[in-house]
Amino acid sequence: MTGTAETFVAELTGVNHRYGGKYALKDISLSLPAGCMVGLIGPDGVGKSTLMGLVSGARKLQQGTVNVLDGDMTSEKHRNKVYPHIAYMPQGLGKNLYMDLSIHENLQFFARLFGLTKKERTSRIDRLLRATGLLPFKRRPAGKLSGGMKQKLGLCCALVHDPALLILDEPTTGVDPLSRQQFWLLIDEIRAASPGMSVLVSTAYMDEAERFDWLVAMNDGEVLAAGTPSDLKTQTGCDTLEDTFVRLLPGLEESRKQKLVIPPLDSKDGDVAIEARHLTRRFGDFTAVSDVSFEIERGEIFGFLGSNGCGKTTTMKMLTGLLPASEGEAFLFGSRVNGGDMKTRERVGYMSQSFSLYRELTVRQNLVLHGRLFNLPDREIEERIKDLVARFTLEKHLDDLTEALPLGVRQRLSLAVAVIHEPEMLILDEPTSGVDPIARDEFWKLLVDLSRNRNVTIFISTHFMNEALRCDRVSLMHDGKVLACDTPERLMQARNTEDFEEAFIGYIRETVGEQTPEIEEIAGVEAEAEPVQPKKQGFFRLSRLLAYSYREYLEIIRDPIRLAFAFGGTALLYIVFGYGISSDVNNLRYAALDLDNSPESRAYVEQFRGSRYFREVDRIYSAQDAEALLQGNKASLVVEIPPDFGRNLSQGKKPEVAAWIDGAMPDQAETIKGYVQGLHRAYLDDYSRRTTGEPLQQLPVDIVIRYSYNPSFESIYAMVPAIPTILLFMIPAILMAVSVVREKELGSINNFYVTPVTRLEFLLGKQLPYIIIFYINALFLLMMALFMFQVPIKGSLAAYLVGSLLYVTVTTGFGLMISAFVRSQIAAIFATAILAIMPTIQFSGLTQPVSTLEGRAELMGNLWPAGKFLHLGVGAFTKALSLEALVPDLVRLSLYIPVFLFLAVIAMKKQEK
Repeated sequence: MTGTAETFVAELTGVNHRYGGKYALKDISLSLPAGCMVGLIGPDGVGKSTLMGLVSGARKLQQGTVNVLDGDMTSEKHRNKVYPHIAYMPQGLGKNLYMDLSIHENLQFFARLFGLTKKERTSRIDRLLRATGLLPFKRRPAGKLSGGMKQKLGLCCALVHDPALLILDEPTTGVDPLSRQQFWLLIDEIRAASPGMSVLVSTAYMDEAERFDWLVAMNDGEVLAAGTPSDLKTQTGCDTLEDTFVRLLPGLEESRKQKLVIPPLDSKDGDVAIEARHLTRRFGDFTAVSDVSFEIERGEIFGFLGSNGCGKTTTMKMLTGLLPASEGEAFLFGSRVNGGDMKTRERVGYMSQSFSLYRELTVRQNLVLHGRLFNLPDREIEERIKDLVARFTLEKHLDDLTEALPLGVRQRLSLAVAVIHEPEMLILDEPTSGVDPIARDEFWKLLVDLSRNRNVTIFISTHFMNEALRCDRVSLMHDGKVLACDTPERLMQARNTEDFEEAFIGYIRETVGEQTPEIEEIAGVEAEAEPVQPKKQGFFRLSRLLAYSYREYLEIIRDPIRLAFAFGGTALLYIVFGYGISSDVNNLRYAALDLDNSPESRAYVEQFRGSRYFREVDRIYSAQDAEALLQGNKASLVVEIPPDFGRNLSQGKKPEVAAWIDGAMPDQAETIKGYVQGLHRAYLDDYSRRTTGEPLQQLPVDIVIRYSYNPSFESIYAMVPAIPTILLFMIPAILMAVSVVREKELGSINNFYVTPVTRLEFLLGKQLPYIIIFYINALFLLMMALFMFQVPIKGSLAAYLVGSLLYVTVTTGFGLMISAFVRSQIAAIFATAILAIMPTIQFSGLTQPVSTLEGRAELMGNLWPAGKFLHLGVGAFTKALSLEALVPDLVRLSLYIPVFLFLAVIAMKKQEK
């Protein structure tokens, strides 16, 4: 199915795309006309986002052909050529933004990725900020922007390089009407200034689709119709696009195609279900909600409208007890709201604005879980799930994991969970955001049934004006204050208009004095801008690498958790391991059971009291006392001296002394045994000298044992040089892996997919800040070893410094490699920790010399990089090896750097599968 235009910006032929066994696109053949605004409309989960991902190059094509801007998108060479001419905004508020960066820093990052010069960046960014009204807020972090401002910033980031094709995936979902109006005005004027630009948009708002030049209606992965809005309305005989969309859907029952009729509210006794009295909520110096008061009757459908960030969600949380009020009171069913009142909560169903269900569970498992949380019997849960699945058309997704669901299906599931326990009150925070018209109507049929037939109170916030018209009363809110509260009809009469959206915008503008920028003003701003000349991309550009490095640096220094883990984590663990892990056995608790109490028996016991290895505990007088000490872990050794010990010794007999050793810890028990034997031999030698004047035994050869490198044989001189081998492997690798995987979870990885940045630039750009951070970390650990643990470095300091730099480069590269294979931060943490810690402990020589290993263990020990750094650290600290002696370790470490980087580059895909 093709358009009527002479040229096409994109052409798809025989395109099939599957996720597991499910088709997202089925044999799609479609031509999208160039130089106009093309809209994709259709139910949730029908393949719109998949199609846009294929056109943008973000998603890998499975079957068929996709030609964009006169080239095949399966060709990596063509994709690299057209990336500078394509801009892609993924679905979701601010999905292409970095929330820790300010507006200006986000724009600078994107401008650098596309190779704009400093002059071009300054000029282009200034004009875009002025055109969108964001200039006064350019230092504000993206995470603190309202929904509308996020989308404006996302559009600015997409337009900073002057693209030929702009792809917008539901850009105004969850955005208030005024911001939507400003957003589309901006798009219109940018297109007027750049008439050759093609725009591909998907939307859930049918009133927005009316403004598009060309529409593609989709369902179940197939194209139903394509043409201008007027052509589609003529084809179906409908007056509105919403009715047209419903008519185009095949196999839809006539009952579901009928318009929704809402009976008037029968106000019976005027009981108040929800009451807010002067509610105020402050966050520090910021007042989110200021002096809000209203009442909602039982069975009433009460709409809550307002601009993004105006305080609607905060008010709803105060009404449910999820957030305490700074001032004022809230009442539900006549009772003061109390966050710990579980009985009241069981009467309320709440759906939050952000998706809050369990992503690792299936749709069915989420429904069953929440049914049980509300104490529903299993038989009733089954019946409720069957009814809700039918109402919200979840049959196809019952056994799908929640994290894999499209946005609209997630919203439908959240709605089902909110009503599974048949509550008396529903508090719904933008429940239909991103949901298609059919699903919205089905949901509203349920709301009407609950309100009119079961007297359930509905408190709902929305950005859909046709939904606001379905409410019995509406409260309009802006900047934390209620502007007006009445029926939709009276609110429109007060503004002298028959369009509710116009009335809503009028109330806000009257309050803030905001005027829509003149068309000529915005067009003039764009006309002033010089077109950005695409730069020759090349295989490697340092500017793109440094753009990612600087952005990563800003995120790290603004994230106290990552910063604390990077620096505090290694220091804390170094102290714990340095002092806590020791093979020294000192101050062993012992007791003596002296059954002789003679001068010789007391002299024997005195050998133990005078030893630094032993510390005496309670005096004991019986075997039962000795057994109690050993059983209660109060002593590790009990020395039992038999009766007549002194007499038998003086008579030349051989009395037996019993040493009872706690064998629960074999290594310690073996050490105690050696200590006892040594003290026993020392006592006998001393006794022989006192009685005969000769030592106990004269041997022809005397063995003198001396320890090289560690004369005092103390564990700290062995542990302190070795522990950084573990710490500088584990923590850098984990943080590096999480840094990349975090982008996959948040969606900002799309910026890597659809910009000219190469895999090598992306990976090195992400790695560089962590190399610097952990090299500083290595230097800090060196200072701790020298001054805190008092372990001197006797060998080459230069070799250790160079080796530390090479080692953190290797370990962060290992984290990069792991990140290419996992998609969640939890998986990245566990996978990296296990793969980093276990081989480092087992095969680096930390617990057993590599030379003593055999077979595969020996091969692993020779291949694992930690062993090279451990040998270098021990050589530099303990063995006093020179730079020349340590050069082989430095060379071996350096060889791992290109290996891990090469594996990471190969594994990291430039398109999503």
